[in-house]
Parts: sequence; C-alpha cells; structure tokens
Amino acid sequence: MATALTQLTTRKPAWLKVPAPGGPNYLALKHLMRDLQLHTVCEEAHCPNIGECWEHKAATFMILGDVCTLNCAYCAVAHGTPAPLDRHEPVRLAQAVERMGLKHVVITSVDRDDLPNGGAEIFAAAIAEIRRRLPATSVEVLIPDFKGSERTLRLVVAAKPDILNHNLETIERLYRLARPGGRYARALELLRRAKAMDPAMLTKSGIICGLGEEWDELLGAMRDVRAQGADILTLGQYLRPSGQHLPIARYYTPAEFAELRRLGREMGYRHVEAGPLVRSSYHAWEQVERATAAG
Repeated sequence: MATALTQLTTRKPAWLKVPAPGGPNYLALKHLMRDLQLHTVCEEAHCPNIGECWEHKAATFMILGDVCTLNCAYCAVAHGTPAPLDRHEPVRLAQAVERMGLKHVVITSVDRDDLPNGGAEIFAAAIAEIRRRLPATSVEVLIPDFKGSERTLRLVVAAKPDILNHNLETIERLYRLARPGGRYARALELLRRAKAMDPAMLTKSGIICGLGEEWDELLGAMRDVRAQGADILTLGQYLRPSGQHLPIARYYTPAEFAELRRLGREMGYRHVEAGPLVRSSYHAWEQVERATAAG
C-alpha cells in the first residue's frame, strides 16, 4: 500500500509525544547502572521509550564502552577512540540482571573495529555469566557485523543466545549515506550465517523508517531480511538526534506501520513489531514469547 507522504513540519506528530521519564523504577535503575559502571543504549541513543521500559525494569545493556568506532549518520552514540577493553564487564552486567530480576535481557554494543574479534568474546562471556546466575532468563544479543567475519560471529552463536539480532537499518540505496562503515549485503549475510549455524536460534533484524526510502524499497528490504531466515522484524520511525545527523525525510503514520506489520506477517515473519516509537528492543520480552508461540 503506497500512501501519501505525511507533511513534514518542525513539530512532531502527536503520536510521537511521550511522557518525560522520572518514575521510581526509572530512578532506581539509573542509580544501579551508575553503581555498576554500566551503559545502556536507552540512554546513549536517546531512546524515546526509556521512561516506559525502565519503569517496567527493562533495559538494553550496551557493552564494550560508550564510544563507537563507526559514525553512522542517524545514530546518537558518541564516536571516536574507545577506552581499553574491560574484561570484568560481563560479571557486572550479570549482577545487574540478577539484582533487577529480569526474565529477558537484551545486550548490545558499540562497534569495536579496533579489537581483533570486535568484542565478540565479551558478548559470549556475558551470556555465559547470565546463564550461570539465572538459567531461566532468556538472553537476546544485538550485535555489530564484525566486519563480516564468520569466525567471530561463531564465537557469539556458540554461546547460545536465545535471540540473535543484527539490524539492517535501511534500504540498499541509502546504505553508504546512512551507514558508511557498513555494507547492505554483509548485514544480510550475517543473518543467513547465524541461522545456518544454529537453526533453532531465533534471528531478528530491524529497519529505521523515514530516512528517505520509498515504500516499495522498504518492502524490498523487508523481503531481503526474511529471505535470510529471520524470524522477527522491528520497524520504527527515525527521529533525528541532532542537527548534525540525517534529516527526517518523512513521518510514517500509525496506520502505515500497521500495514507494514500486516505485510511482514504475510512475508512469513513469526513476529513483526511495527510502530512510530518501536526500537529494536522495544517490548523485547513480549517479542520472544510471540515468536516462540508462532513457531
């Protein structure tokens, strides 16, 4: 369904407005993160859902520091020269998961192309430490592309995460503009390899909407991800972090996201999470339940 573009104004549409964070669980979780010297993508990427998710004691932990070696044109995470690798981070992360009593945890990272394995061993160690402390907790990882290294990817897959996520982010035509350090075909190949390494593991990807893609191009990217065997897809509205980032080309309406959800299900995805405020880990604890039930 190709629909007319939503008029872009300086004001966000009403459906993108969210309450300011500040509830008791939010404040407690913020204190816990500082106490254990941990980072969250919720904070670093300026996620609009931070208030809702943190009030539900759900957070996406960001390992390997808070400085990325890439400089994607849509991302708010700082880029530059990262700090040295912290091999004690997996233990502190698992302590946070245990103290929060999480039933599902999401772990992502900055890109660390300065490291031989891109930090894959820290992902694996974090999964193992959580499994040791909380064997019933499901673990989802949102990983970088590791420069296309199959051997490095295998380090993470061998640790047996319940869900492995790598976001495609955008359509092929816009890839070099939005993700100058990434490659469209490489992202798809990672998803294909991960599913081949462990067919029982759920795989997942996400696409940002509003960077300048056409409707048919967006559907084409959705089909490309599904062709790699991905089980779960997330689709959300791009929100410009600052004047130095790519401008918003258009706002998608809630009705358009509902249509994308329907079309994604027709393509064969077990679950599609689509909406203006959806991000990769938004309601992740529900996504795994629904995808598992649909399998």
